[in-house]
Amino acid sequence: MSQSKHIHLIGICGTAMASLAGMLKERGFRVTGSDAAAYPPMSDFLRDLDIPVAQPFDAKNLDPRPDLVVVGNAMSRGNVELEHVLNHRIPFCSLPQLLHDEFLRGKEVLVVAGTHGKTTTTSMLSWIFHTAGLDPSFLIGGIAENFGSSFHLGRGKHFILEGDEYDTAFFDKGPKFLHYFPDAIILTSVEFDHADIYKDLDAVETAFKRLVNLIPSRGRIVAFDGAAVEASESESLERCLAKAFCPVERYGAGSRANWKVTNLRLDPSRTTWTVLRHREPWAEFEFELAGEYNVWNATAAAALAANCGVSKEVIAGALKSFKSVRRRLEVKAQVNGVTIIDDFAHHPTAIAGTLKALRARYAGARLWAILEPRSNTLRRRVLQSDLARSLAHADEIIIAGVFRSEAVPENERLELPALAAEIKQNGRRARLLADADAIVQTIAPELRSGDVIAILSNGGFGGIYEKFPARLRELAGSK
Repeated sequence: MSQSKHIHLIGICGTAMASLAGMLKERGFRVTGSDAAAYPPMSDFLRDLDIPVAQPFDAKNLDPRPDLVVVGNAMSRGNVELEHVLNHRIPFCSLPQLLHDEFLRGKEVLVVAGTHGKTTTTSMLSWIFHTAGLDPSFLIGGIAENFGSSFHLGRGKHFILEGDEYDTAFFDKGPKFLHYFPDAIILTSVEFDHADIYKDLDAVETAFKRLVNLIPSRGRIVAFDGAAVEASESESLERCLAKAFCPVERYGAGSRANWKVTNLRLDPSRTTWTVLRHREPWAEFEFELAGEYNVWNATAAAALAANCGVSKEVIAGALKSFKSVRRRLEVKAQVNGVTIIDDFAHHPTAIAGTLKALRARYAGARLWAILEPRSNTLRRRVLQSDLARSLAHADEIIIAGVFRSEAVPENERLELPALAAEIKQNGRRARLLADADAIVQTIAPELRSGDVIAILSNGGFGGIYEKFPARLRELAGSK
């Protein structure tokens, strides 16, 4: 494609779309975009790249006429810009299609897939390859703190990217990751998620089975050993891997793990563990990150990197210096002894992992969970009981109103009073407060030094990340 072309992205503030915008600009294209609303970190990211973002959607944003429009997967018929594209026959495509055609051809493609841990694992794998001097290209569904970016176009032969199982576009309802044709994958987990597009767990499994079926026989799959987790999770993973044509290696703490985690220590300031390779001591690892799930993520990245020829010494050094990903257990503020943490909560399993990690990292602290049910799965009642059990890992639980509840059919919508009742059955109290402002005004006066607040949302949550510290400072100044 001619690099003098003008490419416009509808829905540019999605993490992947913003990253693609940056990659296209780096390639020399003229890039513009639009979205309904922009919020950090991607709004800051695009501003720093000097990529203009028009708000809100408007047909005027397509004047002058672009050469190509990339339609984000959140866009549907009725969007004014999309209707303009169709009516005026402006060429358009999806993000995965353009990514494959413009960036993945000729690369050795390594994809991190699974219900949980994709962004962090992709970031770890990219940092390991970077530390090894391999200069990989990468595309991550978040801002990796080591790079200060979610993408890089390297000179090396590898392209490392996050493989999303969500659908591709309004005209292509297949999973994004089926466009990437990977040479090898990490498969972290398979659970029911994305309740807006997948009918049930069988449908989710079908998507992952298709991904597994794409891996060439010369390739490799590094998959979690689910034997040590709930039987249902393990069975789903096994069904997806059953017909793999390439070697499958396992990581985890189970009996089948080729890369087995032992001697795990979750200390207040660091995490350490040993990895056995084929039951023999292989490497000692440590990093500053909290949480058992991050150990699984790191071990998966280490296993795939080792299979690509990276030494265990380089891997250990990279993990030790690995920082994190923004919005993953990110400390947003510490005010008068109160620690405010942002986490990109999207699923009950992820919420449980986050709260367990904070329990280990902040032993003895009073732990608050403040949830905005915002993801397409959390806004629905399909995993309501799982959510109640996950939130019960906190001492105090606050739940905001369901984000854009009117977009979810009433008979499918999360029932907040029922959720609070289930949390009570699990031994905790839950309070329902309408929005960020109500939460800040009600909860801030109750906080005391040593408290840890986990704000759980995959969106802007009404500016709560800025409002909470500001209110705490106000209260401290009035005393």
